[in-house]
Amino acid sequence: MKKLLAEFIGTFTLVFFGCGAAVIAGMGSGPTAIDIAGIAFAFGLAIVAMAYGIGPISGCHVNPAVSFGVLIAGRMSAAEFVGYVIAQVLGALAGAAVLYLILSGKAGGWNGGLGQNGWGAGYLGQYNVTSAFVFEVVATFLFLVCILGSTHGRAPVHFAGLAIGLTLTAIHIVGINVTGVSVNPARSIGPALVGYGSNPAAVGQLWLFIVAPLIGAAVAGVLFKSGMLEPDPS
Repeated sequence: MKKLLAEFIGTFTLVFFGCGAAVIAGMGSGPTAIDIAGIAFAFGLAIVAMAYGIGPISGCHVNPAVSFGVLIAGRMSAAEFVGYVIAQVLGALAGAAVLYLILSGKAGGWNGGLGQNGWGAGYLGQYNVTSAFVFEVVATFLFLVCILGSTHGRAPVHFAGLAIGLTLTAIHIVGINVTGVSVNPARSIGPALVGYGSNPAAVGQLWLFIVAPLIGAAVAGVLFKSGMLEPDPS
């Protein structure tokens, strides 16, 4: 239960800080507006914080794709994987729900956005589904390479949280304009479901933000499991 509670809190934090930066501060020209780099660092620093806060308890996956890659790499059991995913999705839903409650109190009104992922006409850079799918697969693969490599027993593990957080930051700097960046099915599910009333299209596009990250994570997991990305014995 400690591991599941940690994963719930970690995923809640990621959605609350990351999506919160996007929809409460967001991009614009006002005195409190932030740009893509600000949003990217909010996601990345949330991961750094949780890596050191809950990493010793659960490993700080806070992402079903990460857990899937770890499973494929042979570093966790199927039963653990299922428990982690449930806790992660519930944490993302709770994080999105708290954001919804806060944003509902804005006197000037609010468009219902919760940082939902998407693609196509009207969404940020208006990239098509192929661009979105390729980005999410490749970005998740590279994210998992960093995670599985930096948490290996022979890696300098005290720096793993920083490396993982900075990698997520870089992914967001590149990809926010393409999909808003998921690389994390739970992060996409929470805002999409909680914000369904104002943006039902986000739920219709959820499949990509579940399938593509799992594919990218699986490829990384296979490469580590096969030994192709495992360090040579000293």
